[in-house]
Amino acid sequence: MRDHGPLPPLLVLLTVMTGFVDSVSFLELGNVFVANMTGNIIFLGLGLGGSGGVPGDILPTALSTGLFCVGAAVGGHLAFNGITHRGRLLGAATATQACAVVAAALIVSSLGHVPGSGREATIAVLAVSMGWQYAMVRRLEVPDFRTIVVTTTLTALVADRGEAKERVVRKALSIAALLLGAAIGSVLIRKVAVSAPLWCAAVVLVVVAAVSFVTASREDAEKWG
Repeated sequence: MRDHGPLPPLLVLLTVMTGFVDSVSFLELGNVFVANMTGNIIFLGLGLGGSGGVPGDILPTALSTGLFCVGAAVGGHLAFNGITHRGRLLGAATATQACAVVAAALIVSSLGHVPGSGREATIAVLAVSMGWQYAMVRRLEVPDFRTIVVTTTLTALVADRGEAKERVVRKALSIAALLLGAAIGSVLIRKVAVSAPLWCAAVVLVVVAAVSFVTASREDAEKWG
């Protein structure tokens, strides 16, 4: 089995961070997801079908979905192609994403999150950043840790037979991390401030970036690069 070094625990932290971000987007930005595109596609389909029970407005959902794709395209095809070591790639990706999440937190803190320019700007920045994250994580090629999508992971956890204990644990951790991030995000919104989960997400990204760069600089880093 390929050595992944410190990447798995770092990706668990990114999964928790995803829960922080989507808790804000769904609860406070008009029932729209900026990471979970499966939910957005369903909302778009229901809206286009004329359902009156669709949460939120179809425009923010379309905006989020489109800009998620933009972030994924940039992260997947254009960004940091010269970086070959996976630790340095993750460090550069999360440091860049941290800037975007800080920008979103500042927008929420200054312009608010109600319908208007502040809400749309926050959705746009977060959707691009989460598309970017998912594309970068895919480039790392660490099994069972996608940080955003857990449908496949959940299905594999209960449907696959005879898997190694290590993979079962990794899948369970991935699901639990997203659940935990969303729960903590919800508490922070109610008890602290709407922007609190975003600030926490930014801190997580900075920590992941720092650890990635430090561990990638060690002598044994080529084993998992």
